[in-house]
Amino acid sequence: MRQLLVINPNTSAHVSALLQQHVQAAAGSHVAVRTATARFGAPYIACEASYAVAAHALLDAWAHDLAQPGPQPDAVLIGCFGDPGLMALRESSPVPVTGLAEASFIEAARHGRFAIVTGGERWGPMLQRLAQALGHAHGLAGIHTVAPTGAQLAADPVAARALLAQACRDVVRQMGVQAVILGGAGLAGMAAAVQPQVSVPVIDSVVAGATWALRAHPVPPERKTAGFDVAWAGVSGEMAALGVAGVV
Repeated sequence: MRQLLVINPNTSAHVSALLQQHVQAAAGSHVAVRTATARFGAPYIACEASYAVAAHALLDAWAHDLAQPGPQPDAVLIGCFGDPGLMALRESSPVPVTGLAEASFIEAARHGRFAIVTGGERWGPMLQRLAQALGHAHGLAGIHTVAPTGAQLAADPVAARALLAQACRDVVRQMGVQAVILGGAGLAGMAAAVQPQVSVPVIDSVVAGATWALRAHPVPPERKTAGFDVAWAGVSGEMAALGVAGVV
């Protein structure tokens, strides 16, 4: 059975439960999904500082998971629409790694130009920068952030669906896009409810991530064994054990 490790780089157990539920449902019974939660950081990532800390928390959660008994993952999915630590984990992992945003960009680009609808106004420039770094800036027509954060939207799903459906219709009308990404781990499952009210495909970032994990991966990992190419100081024991032996 294929093993998929999902890492929630924030500390919210509720978000982890959503990820586990929706990724497992999308992956099917032939894939064993397990979700790891960050051991430190922010309960929800919504600014540059929490994003920076989340990258460290992601690597720590990955190292901690690998240190546990049981099967090793065949792929790793970063359960945050923003993919903190993506390049660092991809460099360190012997198996394929992606995040909700990268997987969504790939899925949306198949339809043509796309827009993003997500919660939290500070995510706008952060996602624009990520799209540029991942080579998807040309396909991204724009980013619409609604005022509530993803955590606030997840806390009131009925109100969230109405707000997000209107935002999706707005970007289709204003930007003329062929697809809309509804981005955010806390918004898992909302795209299906919004879709009947929107004239173009609405992509659930969590489903897109799970779908990616089931496909063949044309880009091979950069290394054969898990590890960091640095001698760590002051990090968790699990991270230190994967580092290069030596004294800093």
